Amino acid sequence: MRIRSFVSAAALAAVSSTAMAQSTPRPDQAAFRALYQELVETNTTLSAGSCTLAAERMAAHLKAAGFADGDVTLFSVPEHPKEGGLVAVLKGSSKKAKPILLLAHIDVVEARREDWVRDPFKLIEEDGYFYARGAADDKAQAAIWTDAFIRMKQQGFKPKRTLKMALTCGEETTFAFNGAEWLAKNKRDLIDAEYALNEGGGGRIDKSGKRLALAMQVGEKAVQNFQLETTNPGGHSSVPRPDNAIYALTAAVSKVGAHEFPVQFNDTTRVFFAKTAGVLGGDMGRAITALLANPKDEAANAIVSNDPVFHSTLRTTCVATMLEAGHAMNALPQRARAVVNCRIFPGVSSDAVQAELASAIGDSSVALTKIPPERPLAVSPPMSTKIVGPAEKLAAKYFPGVPLTPLMSTGATDGIFLAAVGIPTYGVPGIFYEADGGGVHGLNERIRVQSLYDGRDYLFDLVKTYANQE
Repeated sequence: MRIRSFVSAAALAAVSSTAMAQSTPRPDQAAFRALYQELVETNTTLSAGSCTLAAERMAAHLKAAGFADGDVTLFSVPEHPKEGGLVAVLKGSSKKAKPILLLAHIDVVEARREDWVRDPFKLIEEDGYFYARGAADDKAQAAIWTDAFIRMKQQGFKPKRTLKMALTCGEETTFAFNGAEWLAKNKRDLIDAEYALNEGGGGRIDKSGKRLALAMQVGEKAVQNFQLETTNPGGHSSVPRPDNAIYALTAAVSKVGAHEFPVQFNDTTRVFFAKTAGVLGGDMGRAITALLANPKDEAANAIVSNDPVFHSTLRTTCVATMLEAGHAMNALPQRARAVVNCRIFPGVSSDAVQAELASAIGDSSVALTKIPPERPLAVSPPMSTKIVGPAEKLAAKYFPGVPLTPLMSTGATDGIFLAAVGIPTYGVPGIFYEADGGGVHGLNERIRVQSLYDGRDYLFDLVKTYANQE
């Protein structure tokens, strides 16, 4: 998972519901907890862990529940033996309806024990929270999908649609082997589906456990990194010259920082902003309505874009994230480099963004190049009532008073690789996360125990509902 900040602070302040009730775990929840703990405590960092081992352990649970060997496929490549994953299949009865794919990544961001209050690779339950690296991102989702397959098999559930599950590695590391990408390019038939359900949606709760907002991700931005580089003959620092590599680079970076990409809408963001305008009202609500009517309304844009989340949802964004320059304190710099991280609006190519950045910089001496890997073009899935409708209906049952809003993620997930081969991917709602991020990608990652259990129940019913659609 890249980011879950899908609702602005203003919107969160305007929506609320009752707090989640704490309860003693049911027997089935206790069984789920054991599986979840095993997955969380299997280290899957790139530096010291093994996704392959985690996948093998989940495969063992599936087979113990009655899945045949032919319905559980473990995969890896020789160059990356510890970055494997699995695909499982629960066969449906319909010969016409296409399968549904459940996707989750099992790799996690690095975590150092000396930085954490608790051991990051031990699941610790404390004060109503589960603490561990991956407790939320994304082993909560992976455990829920695995548990759902086990329960369906044990209950003798016969879906109309075939259900598939892919647990993959590499989502959290740009230059690592990516299992979802590899499956999409090399085993398309194995994961073939009408659509996929993935991370990226969810909900927000406050410190008291009050549910604030619920969302389904319908589309995401693409990520592309660019390098800016300036070079110079250099020389002795005691004899400065006007054409300084650092000055040329910082001037280019400043122009990137000042550049605003144009406002854009698609089906998802139009619905998101229309609903948000109704919730917020006031000056912000009026400005959103005006901007929907005229994306070139600069006055409205200034008001709406003052909110950081809204600002990013409205457009492509590019931001400088790294700088490197010079080779000695007493020498004029011969080279200076910067990394610019872009989050590209669906349907916009990285080539178009590169051209716009070059125009904004306006200096041909600044080399502007893409940093591999180049991600596919972001393609938003359709705003289908077949997908959103059941999610809304079940949300009213499980989370009364919390409306479901479709959103376009300003971050990125592995769903972009599936979309590139014709499998539209939706980020499911159901699990409510802390409004402060819950330490995801940072220190002391946590998720509410009750939030995880409630999300598990909701998603189990949601998948079964989808599975019985024609």
